[in-house]
Amino acid sequence: MSGNEIRKKFLEFAVRNGHAIIPSSGLVPENDPTTLFTGSGMQPLVPYLLGEEHPKGKRLANSQKCFRAEDIEEVGDNRHTTFFEMLGNWSLGDYFKEEQLQWYYEFLVDELGIDPNKLYVTAFVGDEESDIPKDTESVKIWQKLFASRGISNDVAEIGSEDNGYTRGIKEGERIFYYDAKKNWWSRAGTPIDMPVGEIGGPDSEVFYDFGTPHDKKWGEHCHPNCDCGRFMEIGNSVFMEYVKTDSGFEKLPAQNVDFGGGLERVAAALHDDSDMFNVDLLHNIIKKIEELSGKEYASDKESFRIIADHIRGAVFMIADGVLPGSSDQNYFVRRLLRRAVRYSDKLGVQEDKFAEIGERVIETFGLYYTNLHEKREIINEALCAEEMTFRKTLDKGLKEFEKISQNGVSGHDAFVLFTTYGFPYELTEELANEKGLTLDKSEFETEMKAHQDKSRAGAEQKFKGGLADHSDKVVQYHTVTHLLLSGLRKHLGEHVHQAGSNITGERLRFDFTHNEKMTDDEKHKVEKFVNDALEAGGVVSTDVMSKEAAQEDKTIEASFWDRYPDEVKVYTITNSQGDVISRELCGGPHVTNLSEIKGKFVLRKEESSAAGVRRIKGELTE
Repeated sequence: MSGNEIRKKFLEFAVRNGHAIIPSSGLVPENDPTTLFTGSGMQPLVPYLLGEEHPKGKRLANSQKCFRAEDIEEVGDNRHTTFFEMLGNWSLGDYFKEEQLQWYYEFLVDELGIDPNKLYVTAFVGDEESDIPKDTESVKIWQKLFASRGISNDVAEIGSEDNGYTRGIKEGERIFYYDAKKNWWSRAGTPIDMPVGEIGGPDSEVFYDFGTPHDKKWGEHCHPNCDCGRFMEIGNSVFMEYVKTDSGFEKLPAQNVDFGGGLERVAAALHDDSDMFNVDLLHNIIKKIEELSGKEYASDKESFRIIADHIRGAVFMIADGVLPGSSDQNYFVRRLLRRAVRYSDKLGVQEDKFAEIGERVIETFGLYYTNLHEKREIINEALCAEEMTFRKTLDKGLKEFEKISQNGVSGHDAFVLFTTYGFPYELTEELANEKGLTLDKSEFETEMKAHQDKSRAGAEQKFKGGLADHSDKVVQYHTVTHLLLSGLRKHLGEHVHQAGSNITGERLRFDFTHNEKMTDDEKHKVEKFVNDALEAGGVVSTDVMSKEAAQEDKTIEASFWDRYPDEVKVYTITNSQGDVISRELCGGPHVTNLSEIKGKFVLRKEESSAAGVRRIKGELTE
């Protein structure tokens, strides 16, 4: 069964169980500046998990494209990827544990035909300090499900991951209790880390046992959460039933289910092959690299995996409008492609072949992600241009290396070559070895860690806050962006559309499509448009309609049409004279009346964000 067939089967199974299928959101989160990328299927649905009504109802499902930048350096083994798909289903105050666990078990065993004897599950052991009980309900459900197939269903209380390595698995054990580090979910981590007002809950994970020998470098004994490779998590059901208050934890009025399962991981389990890169979604790309390099996958699996993953990730990013660059998300596309150049050279792939590999990605995924076909020309151009640009940088870096190496090569030199010329450490090490020189890797790693910590701290500061917290000021700023977009379209032209936003409780950042720098007069007019609207006051109303009807209604402004479900929310701002001053598709929270917005809007800065995209930074002042 192919990856495309597994995705189709999952979505059809969800529909049979009353779910509405919603489209995948983009890889760059809309209205969520807390993170650079969409890293889970849950992320775009946070407003609805917090209580906002979804236009498609209480049962939802999709396959969400995801990107996890933090895994770039891990790619090369048999299971890490930067880009992946997350099969997901959600209950917004509808069904709960009984239905969720049974459905997923049925999907794995009956729909896909996975051997139930190879499945192991985990549950939350409880948290005495936070007075949250053990999740005995999920365990009882699992015991019943395993017993119905005549499979052992003994329960083990593991607790910590370290204890798992000490204790291991006893005969007959199938269900394992772990602590909050493994079986609790909230955006802020474990219960003790959660701020007041944050929601969370226990989760239950399903693991597949490949039966591979245990590697004792991880610990004495194997257990489901062991990192040796024997077990792979293929699904996680989160039961969001708690909210943290000043006095502790309380049950939410509506209990939600948030399920996610990696498509490639499910496929690997179905084929009983622990190498995720043998799943056709990735192996189709690897076969193209074999053809271009004249080498077999088995000869250098690490290089094949890195190229396949990185070009796939870059193709999806570019299709979502993220071009290679030096800042924010653009930097990660550049990093993916430059790393792919390094490993394609290692395999002997000729120059200017990235577009051919990208074409294989489009062929493999384009039936479901149709925007890959629509953006084919842009994807090909970006892949070729970045490869060519880096090869020029590579030449400069090689010349710099020759100068440096006259006096030996230090870890600091390797760090400079990496940060200035994009040289991976392995390349500097290889070049040094050819000259009979040795590198101090610990010095390089120390400088890299300091660099990463600084970058991470900057990113955390830069992306602090966001719409996900639904604070009053954030909601005010979000509503102001609607007025801002209307002002831009009035004074710059109807070619202007939203290209992204980043909103905190202190300011807004708004990206829009426009090729030229705004004049001072244009900035003044747009700022005045927003403030005139705020001063006059007005009502913000909501309509739910079909996406088809919304697209036909030319008075409705929208970007990212492909990210919205079949039914959409349209927010209309009408002034006190009854005139419509903004009508726009959106999925976030808004004020109900402009009088709720406190302060005067000040347009602080207008600058370039990317090719054809401008950025406004502004704030509300008292």
